[in-house]
Formats: sequence, C-alpha cells, structure tokens
Amino acid sequence: MLGPDILYLPVSELSRRIESRRISPVELAESYLARSERIGPKLNAYATLTPDLALQQARKAESEIKAGHYRGRLHGIPYAAKDLLAVNGYPTSWGAKVFADQKFDYSATIIGNLNRAGAVLLGKAAMIELAGGMGYRFASASISGAARNPWNTGCWTCGSSSGSGAIVAAALAPFAIGTETWGSIICPSAFCGVTGLRPTFGRVSRFGAMALAYSMDKIGPLARTAEDCAMVLAVISGHDPKDRGTLSVDQAAFTLSPSQDMSAKSLRFGWLTNAWKNAEPSLAKTADEAMRVIRKYVGKVSQAKLPEGPSDDAANIIVAVEGASAFESLIESGRCAELTDPLGKIAGYVNQQISATDYLHALRVRGILQQRMAELYETFDVLMAPSQPVAATPLDLDIEKGLSFPDPQGAIGNLCGLPAISVPCGFTDKKLPVGLQFMARAGNDRAVIAAARAFQQHTNWHLRRPPVS
Repeated sequence: MLGPDILYLPVSELSRRIESRRISPVELAESYLARSERIGPKLNAYATLTPDLALQQARKAESEIKAGHYRGRLHGIPYAAKDLLAVNGYPTSWGAKVFADQKFDYSATIIGNLNRAGAVLLGKAAMIELAGGMGYRFASASISGAARNPWNTGCWTCGSSSGSGAIVAAALAPFAIGTETWGSIICPSAFCGVTGLRPTFGRVSRFGAMALAYSMDKIGPLARTAEDCAMVLAVISGHDPKDRGTLSVDQAAFTLSPSQDMSAKSLRFGWLTNAWKNAEPSLAKTADEAMRVIRKYVGKVSQAKLPEGPSDDAANIIVAVEGASAFESLIESGRCAELTDPLGKIAGYVNQQISATDYLHALRVRGILQQRMAELYETFDVLMAPSQPVAATPLDLDIEKGLSFPDPQGAIGNLCGLPAISVPCGFTDKKLPVGLQFMARAGNDRAVIAAARAFQQHTNWHLRRPPVS
C-alpha cells in the first residue's frame, strides 16, 4: 500500500506520475480505499464507500493508460462525491435518514463528466441533512453523525459539505466534490485547511443533484491546491441542456492549457474591510500576514468595502422560500419529523409562510447588489478577506447561538453568483486552520484561481498535514 507521502500529493503530481506510469491507478485506489476504511469512520467522513466501482474504474484506467489511451489529467485519479449527487444504483441519502434507501437509475451530469475523464469514485461524502435546507442547529444533523475535523477531532468540519472537507484534509481522497448555496464549500475548506472553489453560478450543471435553492446552488471541488481545483473545474464545467440554469456553451466551459496565462501579476486586489465585524484575534492576525504576502509577492492591495444593505436578510429569504418549494413534498407529508435536527423538524413549515412580497423584495435587493458589485469590480479584479471570522468550532456547539453572525461576503457572493476560492493561510493559537478567500466578478473564475495559485507558490500552508492516522 502507498503511504501518506504519496496520498497527500496534489492531483497535479499524482496525474504526472500516473501518466508516466510511476504510479498504478489500481494501487492508488486500493491505498485510498484502505485509508478511507481505516480513518473515515473515525471522522464520520463518508456516507458510503464504493470499493467495487472504484476498483472497476481503476482497472479500466490502468488498462487504457497501458494501451496508450490517456484521457487527461484526471485519468485514474480517485475522488469522493457529496452524497446529494446521484450515482446510478448507489444510495444517495441527501444526508437524511428519511432518504436512507433512496437510489436513482441515472447519474448526475457531473458524475458522468468525471467518468468520461477516467476519474475513480471512491465513495459518497457525508453531508448535513438536506444540505441544511430545513435548517439545523447541531453538527450531528446528518445520517452519518457529526463530521470530525482531522486537525482536532473535537471540532467540526463545517457544513453542509462536511464530509468533503474531512476527506481531503485527511488524505482519504485527493479531491472531493462539494456544493454551496451559502458557504458550504468555502467554510469546510477554511475549517479543514484545504483549498475549495465555488465556481460562477451556472458554470457546473446541477442535473442529478439535490435541489435546495434553485437560484443559488453551485457545485465545485475541494482539493489540495488551486491548480488542482482548476484541473477539476475544467472537467466538470460546461453547458448542460438538462439544467436550464447552466450558462451558455461559450460561457460555461472552463478551459485549462499550458498556453493560457494564469499569472496574478496584473490583478488589482481589494482587501475587504467590512467582510466581518468581529474576527477572532489570532485569526485576524494570520489573515493580515497573508495579505502582506500578496502585497509583497503578487500585486498591489488596496482597501475595499462591500456594498451596504440587507444582503443576509435577502439571502436568507431566497434560500428559505426556494428550499420550501424544493422540499414541498417532504414538508406536506409530515416526514420532516424524521429529520435528525430539532430545527430541521419545524423550519420547513415556517419557511412556507414567507410571503411572495418578501421574496420579490429579496430578488430586488439581489439586483441592486449585482449592480453595485459590478461597479466595485470596475476598480478591483479580486476581493480578499478571511474565509470565516472563526476557526473550527466544537462539535457540540449550538450553531444557531454560537455560529450565527452577519456574513455579507457569503451572502453577496452567493446571491450574485460570484466565483470564490478559499485557501489555507495559517493557523490560530489553538492550531486550527485559517482560510483566506478570493472573490471575483461572475465569470472570472480564472482570476480567483490565479490569485490563489500565486499565494500558494509563495507559502506552504496547503502542504501541512493534520495529526490524524
């Protein structure tokens, strides 16, 4: 079996070794599966492992590569997919006991894209039930139990892509697929010390994914590096007629080739002074040091401010109303009572009472914010701030009381469909990871990847390993 020195390698390096036949896709899959079977249960990281499928795909990849048919940089690379993505014939529980036995006779578009690239599916990553669509107060709101953080197993990984964060941080897979409606890629990436990309809204098809909020749901990768995220995005992006929310053919695809400029030298950086009202002191200090790295090695940094307004309220209303629509059958059936979390049992009924007037007001706020952000991006290419104002929180924390704070960065970013990436930038006094977020205008995913890539070329935080074995 391959050891941690190999299993912690980024996708980019694993890809080179597979292409040159220095690593066997079968041995790589077997090694990640063995590590996942040993460590995964300690972290509640997986909902389901798919060893038979993984080994079948790995053997096929190895055979094709030996025959000279190399499909590209994800050929033979193992991964995990959040358990709200349909995989033909396998359980897709959406993190909820009420859907524990749910299976689909088709796969999500993103799974099909990864299959065609030759990637190897190790299993389904654990998640918060219904991706938090009915609300939740505790990290234990999952059929898999509370996801434990590899850096400190007494802490949470953040939701709703809780398993995806744990899997990448603990090297149970070199990358995982997560989803974000409001924070569910950025927060787990920050809490777990990995790199996570939220693509522009509509760049990645959501066909075959559980719907939460139709106008805000996005799918993206968590991996070791920004370069890895770019490699995955190049495979999973693209127009899909099965998802009317995807961008047009010419706008949706993300291409990646050696000839394309990924330099961050020409980017104009804005440091957000109003992203968070109160950040933990050691976290804020670490983020400030990261800003100085950008200023010294990458580009000019000036102060910037997000537009003022009821962004959190608007985002909350849109998620609540669209979630109540998406889960209407569950709510009307009364089976919300079977959800794990006490808030999840009742929030759907409350959300159904939100008026159309309030929803329309929220949509108008979104329109105003989109216009103001477009104006802000006339001055800046990339906006920066700590990914979260706190580090990983205790497993037993009441999230509604202890992890509830204004989040204009997340609210505006998701309301406006903006791409963002979180990268590790240091640790707090309690040795918990800190994330730095880069956010750009809609469609400019390349800018956030270039900024993150440049930061990682001058730091090594993304190479640190948690004390898990």
